[in-house]
Amino acid sequence: MRAITYAKYGPPEVLQLKEVEKPTPKDNEVLIKIHATTVNRTDCGFRKAEYLIVRFISGLFRPKKNILGSEMAGEIEAIGKDVKTFKPADQVFGLSTFNFGTHAEYICIPETGSITTKPLNMSYEEAAAVCDGMMLAMTYIRRIDFKNVQKILINGASGSIGSACVQLAKYYGAKITAVCSTKNLELVKSLGAEKVVNYTTEDFTEDDEMYDVVIDAVGKSSFFHCKKLLKPGGVYYSTELGFLYQNIFLALLTPLFSNKKVRFPIPKDSKEDIVFFKELIEAGNYKAIIDKRYPLEQIIEATRYVETGQKTGNVVIII
Repeated sequence: MRAITYAKYGPPEVLQLKEVEKPTPKDNEVLIKIHATTVNRTDCGFRKAEYLIVRFISGLFRPKKNILGSEMAGEIEAIGKDVKTFKPADQVFGLSTFNFGTHAEYICIPETGSITTKPLNMSYEEAAAVCDGMMLAMTYIRRIDFKNVQKILINGASGSIGSACVQLAKYYGAKITAVCSTKNLELVKSLGAEKVVNYTTEDFTEDDEMYDVVIDAVGKSSFFHCKKLLKPGGVYYSTELGFLYQNIFLALLTPLFSNKKVRFPIPKDSKEDIVFFKELIEAGNYKAIIDKRYPLEQIIEATRYVETGQKTGNVVIII
C-alpha cells in the first residue's frame, strides 16, 4: 500500500511517499481502507519534535512510528474473527491519536478503538475533518460547569480546535466571544459566537469585558496576558505547553496561590466521544470546516500550509 513515511525528525521534506506492507487485522481489529485523512498540528509537532517531550513519547533520536496521521474516514475491508460490532463495507470515521498511521491507504484499529460508523449527513472528507479538533476541544469543554459558566472567550476561533470549541460551547449554551482574523469573522459568527474580535485590528486582551473561561486554541497568548480578562475563579486553558513548559507549572501552582487558575488537561480520545460526536453531527449541531484539500502525493505542500498557522478549520488529504 501507499503511505507517507518519515525516518527522522525535521522539516516537511522528511516526509516520503513509499510502498509499504499492507497491514493484516488481528482477531480484535478491523482493516479500514482510508478515503480521507488530515494534516493537523499534532502531526507537525511530532514530525518536527519541536518539544523535547515529543521525543520521549515518539523516540529520542528517531521516530518509532513512521507513519503520521490521526484522523480518518473510510470503509472497513476486513475484520478479525472476534469482531462483533462492525462488518465489511461499513463506512466509519474516527481517531488513531498518538498511534497515528492514517497517512496511508489502510490502517488496522481495534474494534474497541475510537471509531464508529460515519455520520449519514457527512462525506468521507467532512467526517475525516472533525474528530481531532472536537476531541481536543472536548478536553477543555467537558471540564466546564456550564450551569455556572456563562461567558467564554476563545482565541484562535477559526482553526480546527477553535472552531470546535465555538460549536461545542454554543451547544452547551455559553455566550461566546471569539478572536480571529478578518477573513473568518462571518464564519465564526455563523458557528455561534455572539461577539467577534478581529485580532488584526484589535488587541483582545484589552477587552473591557470579563470572562469565566478563556481558551487559547492556538497557544499564541499566555495566562499572564489574559489574566485580567478572567473573573475571580476564572480558568485559562491553552493548547500549548507555553514558554519553558510554563502552562504545566502554572496548572500546578495557580490553584494554590491565585483565584484565577490555569488548567492543562491531557487530551485523550475514546470511542464514547466519537459516538457522541456522531450524534451531534447527525442532529445538525456541528459541521466540518475544511480549508483546503490535497491528494496524498502533495502532503508536503499540505504540511507547509498547515505550518503557516493561517488555515481555517482543517486541511484534508484525499486518498
